[in-house]
Amino acid sequence: MNSKRPVNLDLSKFHFPLPAITSIVHRISGIIIFVGVAFMLYGLQLSLSGEEGFSRVSGLLDSFLAKLITWGILSALLYHLVAGIKHLLMDMGIGEELESGRLAAKATVVISVILILLAGVWVW
Repeated sequence: MNSKRPVNLDLSKFHFPLPAITSIVHRISGIIIFVGVAFMLYGLQLSLSGEEGFSRVSGLLDSFLAKLITWGILSALLYHLVAGIKHLLMDMGIGEELESGRLAAKATVVISVILILLAGVWVW
């Protein structure tokens, strides 16, 4: 057995290319959306329970923390949408080459940042 093999991987030595990072963040944003939908559905159920529940949710949504959470869920949704469109285009054979993949990853980040900032303006 080779005793010089590493016991623990030093993850700080790995440098992923931008297309890999955008793909990983796409998966993470999907998880955020999945968890966020539970909170949004609870708020919807509470607001539909009656006048008191509606006023409670309405008051809760005026707080800074609720706006931050809403903006986070919207940000994940917008990034997931843009990255999903990129993945669909790649499934159709568009942008599968190395350079076009890098360009598509950069475009995904730029478009997502613009949409996320616009969503922040809309929420606040």
